[in-house]
Amino acid sequence: MAWIYLLIAGLTEIVWAIGLKFSNGFTHPLPSVVTIVFIIISFLLFAKAMDTVPVGTAYAVFTGIGAAGTAILGIFVFDENASIEKLAFLGLLIFGIVGLKMVDGKKPLEEERDA
Repeated sequence: MAWIYLLIAGLTEIVWAIGLKFSNGFTHPLPSVVTIVFIIISFLLFAKAMDTVPVGTAYAVFTGIGAAGTAILGIFVFDENASIEKLAFLGLLIFGIVGLKMVDGKKPLEEERDA
């Protein structure tokens, strides 16, 4: 369940990051309120996920989902540059997020040698 919380926290981070753009420095009321609500939801879910997921892994996945998702939406919503280099590094970021999930819960090397 912690990984689901973390996934949703990362997705809500995308919402509030895009909301910051639409709020125009918190000068537009509706996007500002939506942004603040999603910031709160995002951090509550992130905190809940850290009950189980190690803090380093949780933070990397949380920010990775937010960064990759926001960058991808920036390409489609705000017509930002979509160079092959940018897409390659986004792919690496996503690969890293998946990799962190795959190794979570594995024994450290020291424990494996002792076994």
